[in-house]
Amino acid sequence: MPSDPPSPAGMRRDYTEHGPLLETSLAKEWTGQFARWFAEATTFGLPEPNAMIVATADADGRPSARTVLLKGYDSGGFVFFTNYESRKGTEAALNPYASLVFPWFPMQRQVIVAGQVERVSRAETEAYFASRPRGSQLGAWASPQSRVLPDRDAVDAGLAAAAARFGDGPVPPPPHWGGLRVIPESVEFWQGRSNRMHDRLRFRRQDGTNGDWIVERLAP
Repeated sequence: MPSDPPSPAGMRRDYTEHGPLLETSLAKEWTGQFARWFAEATTFGLPEPNAMIVATADADGRPSARTVLLKGYDSGGFVFFTNYESRKGTEAALNPYASLVFPWFPMQRQVIVAGQVERVSRAETEAYFASRPRGSQLGAWASPQSRVLPDRDAVDAGLAAAAARFGDGPVPPPPHWGGLRVIPESVEFWQGRSNRMHDRLRFRRQDGTNGDWIVERLAP
């Protein structure tokens, strides 16, 4: 007989393998701290350290979340690319706010971002799209992302049609496909600590200022 599945309530791990996150060791700006942690996550050997959970909400505030890949970041925000007619694309247009989570579990770390969403320029979209593998370029034309399909054959037929359409020629980005930038209003760096007394340091843009940031420690 099959064994009973493990109980989630009994799964516990004490976070003691990595050092503390203190104000004295924090970078002066969130961009510097993120760059430091992102480099460490890459060196650590995490699979796809640029994978992040993107949470959006529709016009009524009903949330949805999925994992996408970060494709760029700077002081202006975090950029990823998608079909603008997908669920996340339409929600971002109707309710232009999002949250990102980088779940670097093996390092007992998270980075949590919240902010407004805007589309990147068409030039930026075209530059990134040109760097994609041809199969991914064709896939952007082939998939009506988030739409209901009858079966897998419909997916394969869409890709075949896109391949036939462009032949051996260049594949431009579809008009409904492009980049979204999450402009952070807060960026939290979460480091696991023993007894669930985690370190949580948040960069937050102050209201009514010229973009000044403050650092706050949050209770674990």
